[in-house]
Amino acid sequence: MLRFVRDNAPCSRADIAASTGLNKATVSSLVADLIDRRLVRETGLTENRVGRPATMLVLDGSPYASIGLEVNVDYLTAVAVDLSGERLLSWRRAFPGATATPAQAVAAVAALTRRVVNRMTKDQRQVLGVAVAVPGLIGTDGTVRVAPNLGWHEVDLAGDLAKALRDPGFPIQVENDANLAVLAEHRFGPLGGTPNLVYLTGEVGVGAGVILDGRLRRGGQGFSGEIGHIQIDPQGPRCRCGRTGCLEAVAGIGVLVSTTDPAEVESEIDEVVRRAKAGDAATLDQLATVGRDLGRGIAIAANLLDPDAVILGGYYVPLAPWLLPAAADQARALSIAADFGGCEIVASTLGYGAAALGGAARVLDSVDSGRLPSP
Repeated sequence: MLRFVRDNAPCSRADIAASTGLNKATVSSLVADLIDRRLVRETGLTENRVGRPATMLVLDGSPYASIGLEVNVDYLTAVAVDLSGERLLSWRRAFPGATATPAQAVAAVAALTRRVVNRMTKDQRQVLGVAVAVPGLIGTDGTVRVAPNLGWHEVDLAGDLAKALRDPGFPIQVENDANLAVLAEHRFGPLGGTPNLVYLTGEVGVGAGVILDGRLRRGGQGFSGEIGHIQIDPQGPRCRCGRTGCLEAVAGIGVLVSTTDPAEVESEIDEVVRRAKAGDAATLDQLATVGRDLGRGIAIAANLLDPDAVILGGYYVPLAPWLLPAAADQARALSIAADFGGCEIVASTLGYGAAALGGAARVLDSVDSGRLPSP
């Protein structure tokens, strides 16, 4: 019922009964419970319908907040949203993730979490949960098995964060950054609700979040989506993983920037954009090459998964005007399906906070699945 109201508000009790097949008495009882929990509220009568005027329902959720965080090699991001997905805050902080120890990262994430929780408490909102995005392999139990660009191995981030926050009273989840980013796109992006999506992170690493038939696909151990380590060029450069010619090594952001300091990546990307806009031939050639290699990786994903759209995120977004044409041409050339199976390749509109926003979406998914706050 809560999902129905989210998707169809304003709607009446009769609308809910007709759609769900529940009888009117059951619907009325459950609506009363949702109102008591302040998840749904009445908005008055409407006469623009057949029959008697009906009392309409919309989401409430004003007392609640869902929090998403992202740990990356050069920044931390925090996003808080209400039950309808309206952003309550969005913060981004520089963070030396490539050199920080796991303990230092936990301390930094805990400090940022406390700040967000304190703000929500000040606004008289109850925190429903926190979900943290990490660029790496995340086990089904939330343990970071390996995050190569952070230098992490077997880090119990959820457990360590709960201890640092002294058992905060709300659930803490940890998930791969690409998985959460594709959840954000599916829930909040322009292609929201599209049943088959692939999201490619454009950070120091390259990962893929996959939604098929409307569901996030994590694989048996939670390790799906490591598209950055598909070999594109056997004679290519060495990747951080130790192999050669991986997609990440030939089409990752590291190909376009000279710095090894993650804190300087964004400014160097801005410089690449400036040179491209100025028509610098060497820069345009390099972007076209990266775009073609990216298109080769996209073609592999498209031939395997048949998505409706592939979304480029992170630092790929400001570079999209130059990457997309070459990537799309190469992907179509290598696609088995005619006309690339109708698949679109587009740039994300959710910004650098997509994975953190997806963390907040993950918490809202938990609510939609039945983990309701107490009345």
